[in-house]
Amino acid sequence: MKLIEKQLGRTDIYKGRIIEVAVDDVELENGAKSKRELVMHPGGVCVAALTGQDEMLFVRQFRYPYQEVVLEAPAGKLERGEDPFEACKREQREETGTTAEQYLNLGLLYPTPGYCDEILHLYACRITGYGESQLDEDEFLEVERIPLQKAVEMVMDNTIKDAKTQVLVLKAARLVEQKKL
Repeated sequence: MKLIEKQLGRTDIYKGRIIEVAVDDVELENGAKSKRELVMHPGGVCVAALTGQDEMLFVRQFRYPYQEVVLEAPAGKLERGEDPFEACKREQREETGTTAEQYLNLGLLYPTPGYCDEILHLYACRITGYGESQLDEDEFLEVERIPLQKAVEMVMDNTIKDAKTQVLVLKAARLVEQKKL
């Protein structure tokens, strides 16, 4: 098996401020034809920002698609052409008012590979500076500190539902356990 699909054509459906939607005609490896619906997204960043007491910073914000307040790690969308590491530091500062001197790159996350090309860049840090948050004019959130081990329990009992945050909590907990963070 080659496990590949060849794009034969594309129909653009929608172009918005954040996403674009298209339908691609594809040829499967057995020669059969099919269609793939695709959401194109510029990607994003997310950071596990830890205090010296192994507390992790979270933000609570209303998420319209779910019609509920969601507990998440600080995160944000990449601007076109923006360096993910710089975006991570920007989002951390904007949402929590904190900074750090050193960061660990925790890799990439494909949140919805069945239909979306979004890639999230994950980072972790120890907070070294505190200041005021600098929220965007359309951003409303509350910052919360939660002990890392409590956050692991919240992932396991599904109190934390956000996928990127679940991954960051578990990776950060493992790194702290191994004394690498």
